[in-house]
Amino acid sequence: MDPGRREMMAKKARSNHSQNITRPRADHKTRVAKRDVYKRDKDKGKASRYLTADQQSLNYVADEDRFVLKQSKKKADIRVREGRAMPIDRLAFNLRYMDKERDVFDDDDDDIQIELQAPETIVEQLATDQLDQLQSDMESLLVLEADPTNRQYWEALQALCKDQKSKLGPQGREDRVLSSVAEDIDRILKPKTHDQLEALETQIKAKLRSNEDIDTDYWEQLLRNLVVWKSKATLRRIFQTAVEAREKLLKEKRSSGKQGGEQQQPRSSTQLSVVPRPIGLPDKPGPPPPAPAPGGRPSDNNEDASQATKALYDREAARGISENEEIFTAEEAVPAYVKPRWVDRRGARKPRYFNRVQMGYEWNKYNQTHYDHDNPPPKVVQGYKFNIFYPELEDKTKAPTFKIIREHGRRRGQSHAAAGEADTCLIHFIAGPPYEDIAFRIVDREWDFSAKRERGFRSTFDRGILQLHFQFKKIFYRK
Repeated sequence: MDPGRREMMAKKARSNHSQNITRPRADHKTRVAKRDVYKRDKDKGKASRYLTADQQSLNYVADEDRFVLKQSKKKADIRVREGRAMPIDRLAFNLRYMDKERDVFDDDDDDIQIELQAPETIVEQLATDQLDQLQSDMESLLVLEADPTNRQYWEALQALCKDQKSKLGPQGREDRVLSSVAEDIDRILKPKTHDQLEALETQIKAKLRSNEDIDTDYWEQLLRNLVVWKSKATLRRIFQTAVEAREKLLKEKRSSGKQGGEQQQPRSSTQLSVVPRPIGLPDKPGPPPPAPAPGGRPSDNNEDASQATKALYDREAARGISENEEIFTAEEAVPAYVKPRWVDRRGARKPRYFNRVQMGYEWNKYNQTHYDHDNPPPKVVQGYKFNIFYPELEDKTKAPTFKIIREHGRRRGQSHAAAGEADTCLIHFIAGPPYEDIAFRIVDREWDFSAKRERGFRSTFDRGILQLHFQFKKIFYRK
């Protein structure tokens, strides 16, 4: 046979032997094709996206916990805003500026003006029953809280509450012995940072585990106090972060206010110019005010002109007045005012203030009969907002107070005014050095102490500002 033909037949036999007869034929009339590896991997990825029932249940519980926690924080913000906050609300309010999930649309414009209060100060002011309630509230929040920083905050507060309760509780003989060295221990631990306290904690634990001849009671007491001081250091660090975040927002707000100052200034001037005269009482004449007592009326040349007072006054004045408000300056002499002894030694200042009176219509039966919305009745006083500035009060532990003075022997609930007129009284504010007393004449009606936002009762002293906001109770006549 021809050698070339033999070689050709051998090649053909080898190619037929290597062929897989079960493989798909390349035929343009058929659609038979094997699924490639990429498509199989894609299908596996799609299947992995389906969750099991347990996974779905866990996700549902986590979403529900987040919702409940968010609502709890919202309620705390509202109570702080309305001046009826509980200790847990004030502590939760401190974290709002570090909350990454906080919705800014839930905030009020004035929220940024609310000062933050140090956690240590809040806890130290509580009684035993209040500490018990606070611990219960914190445990509920810790169950829901997932943020690591927030958890550190609440856990540190729990340690602080426990220590405060031990101080308030009855002490036995052993406790009195240990408390005798507490001041020395606190003197050692107070200046140390959190890292230094952790290093010291490691050393103390190693010493207690060793076989050295040591005063075990002392070192165990030192370890217990160290845990408390670690908690305080943690709280200070977190609180400082919150304060800095708030200050940053305040600066941004002020800078944006300066940029739009040219546009906002005419508006503020218009708001303040709508008041033709400061108002004190209704237009109807009331009882004549008493004659000033000797030294009773503070002189205007003695008014507080410090920079701190000016800053507080300017900030309050920048808020302007609402449609139903007017500036209130019905200042009166303090009856039988006797200068305190400290006045001669240190001198006295007259406190500055920015007060507002709330005016409105009363649609009682008579007014409904004789007036309508096109011809409304005269406006009457419906409430007051006192903002008195004491930024340099010497004894900051004692808040300024006030009292009501009714002349001519009249008592609460009694009326000596003629028909159609309103009884008046004096509201007397007392602060202490270096500020003189101050008084204003107001309408004497029953106050509404409701904490609801629309009623707006507020009585606080914070950052040198005494705020007393109240409205009068509405009287409803039944047929």
